[in-house]
This record gives sequence, C-alpha cells and structure tokens, in this order.
Amino acid sequence: MKAKKVIGYVATMVLVLSVIGVLVFKFYEYKAFKTIKTSTSSVSNKINQQKPFSVLLLGVDTGSDGRIDRGLSDSMMVATLNPRTKQTLLYSVPRDSLAEIKTNHAKKDVQKVNAAYEIGKAPVAKKTVSAFLGMPLDYSVTIDMGALKELVDFVGGVTVKTDIVVSFDGQTIPKGTHHLNGEKALAYTRMRYQDPRGDYGRQLRQQEVLMQIVHKLQSPQYMFRIPTLMNKLGSHISTDLTTQQIEKLISHYHQCTKHVVTKQLVGREAWINGSSYQVIDTANLQSASDQLRKNLGLTSKKLHNTETKLNELNTDFFSNLNSTTYNTAGLDTTYYTDNTY
Repeated sequence: MKAKKVIGYVATMVLVLSVIGVLVFKFYEYKAFKTIKTSTSSVSNKINQQKPFSVLLLGVDTGSDGRIDRGLSDSMMVATLNPRTKQTLLYSVPRDSLAEIKTNHAKKDVQKVNAAYEIGKAPVAKKTVSAFLGMPLDYSVTIDMGALKELVDFVGGVTVKTDIVVSFDGQTIPKGTHHLNGEKALAYTRMRYQDPRGDYGRQLRQQEVLMQIVHKLQSPQYMFRIPTLMNKLGSHISTDLTTQQIEKLISHYHQCTKHVVTKQLVGREAWINGSSYQVIDTANLQSASDQLRKNLGLTSKKLHNTETKLNELNTDFFSNLNSTTYNTAGLDTTYYTDNTY
C-alpha cells in the first residue's frame, strides 16, 4: 500500500520552526533561539560537517491541560535532511505501533512505540525508533502541545471546516466552519477516539490548523514579531542539538525545506493483551527504511529486528485481512537484533 502523504503534527511544527529559523537568521542573528532548551555537548557531528543527518521529532502531550509530567510522545516523525540534494524526507510513525522499547533490560520489552518517551525520554525514543526502522538517528527535537496554543494565538486564530463534531477537554466544535483561538484549536487537534479515522483523522486536523499557521507566518505583519514568538515557544522546545548546531542548521540546511516529501507508515489494527496496536508489516518497514537511508546517502540494509521476527511468527494475521489477533507469545529474548546501522 502506498503511504498517504499527510503532514503530521510534528512535521508541520518543524516546517514552522524552519520558517522562523530563516527569518531569525536573516534579521535577528539567532538571538531568539536562546530560550530553547539545547544541549551543552554534541551528540553527533553530522551538522558540523554539513553532511546528511536524521532527527527524531517528538510531539508530547505535556504543556497542555496544566500537565507538567513527562507525558507520552503523542506524535513521532523521523526527518532526514540532505544538503547535497536539498531534500527533506519526513516519515511519520503511528503512536500505537508495536515496537521493542530499547532499554538496558535483558528481557525484551515490546509495547506501543510512544511509551519509549515515557520510559526514557528522547534518548530511549531515539534508540527505539532507530532499531524499528534500521537506520541511525543523529538528533532529537521535542515539542510539547502547549506550543500549538501559543502559535494559534500569535497569528490571531485559525479558521477550520469540519465534517464531524469534535469534542475534547470540555471544548466542542460543531460541524461546519469555525474560527478558533489557541485553546479551541488545541482541542480540535487532539481528539482521536471519536474520529472514525482514528489517529490518521487527527493528523488531518492537525495539518489543517498548522498549514494555516505556516501561511500566516509568512505575512509581513508577523515577520518582525518573530523574536516575541520564539521567546514564548522556547520553553516548549527541547533538543539535543547545541545552539551552534541550530545556527549551522539554519544557514546550511534551510534550502532543504524547499523540497519536502512527507510520508506516513500505515499499519493494521491488532489486539494484543486486551489493547489495540498498529502493526506495521515488514514490507512497509523495509520500504521506509530504504527511503530514509537513501536520503542519508546510505545503502539499503535488510531489516532484521524484533518487529520483523514477530511478523514472521504471525503469517496468519497477514494472510487473513479480517484477523485482529497478533501473537507475541513466541517472542524469545535470544532473538538477534542488528544494531549496526
């Protein structure tokens, strides 16, 4: 199945930050970036060497509804940027994907991929998604949901058109066309279970809101207020990039935003131990891995990880499209996982 080219929450956030970044680089000499929580030491030298690099983008559900705990990674996306081809490839990963959480425990821990952030924040999420897709992950950027509210209010609200009633966190948006402030827009982009399309439908609503933000931010009336926006957003963004690497990213990679390809892993629903998961078949995992590696200048490598081994044990699940039973009982801690990317 061809992946749907849908720009998810985190992907569009990165495009927003790229627009902001170029403006800051051009007019304000990076001063507005000082509020972002950056790393004091480099985890990779790819950006310093102006090489293709990858980054895990995490949209977490902290920063809204008064939450201050760690939260889950509500949205996950892998981005690869190649300054030679001037291309960015963005691949969204369903939050409920079945994956092995890469901790230091001897026994394999297989659960929903978004649990990785709750268990070990960005470092464990990076290791988990890296093994899941069979590719290196150089950096990570975490953005909490409070950033969306700030963005919408900054541009004076957004106008949406919905063909379903959206109700979440005490806010209800009826069918039709509505102009939303930040609080209502946050609710509009967070409802998932009541949408017949589930998480994929939520991503479409997130796209609708955030593409309006991207468009509005290009207006001259907002251009000279960018430092104010960045000061507000800074507390909602953390990364293992250093300040110097962000500056290099803006100056040497901003051309990559002119050719952006967005894709989405699409799985099948499976019920495991009473919970609903998305299981990604091996062909889709391999295709995503191949494309992401290619944009990094790497050759293809056959996936051989816990996920592909489990898929091999569940041929009945994939041969019967009506089946929702996926068995993890055959998982063996001695299964070989290739971690050399």
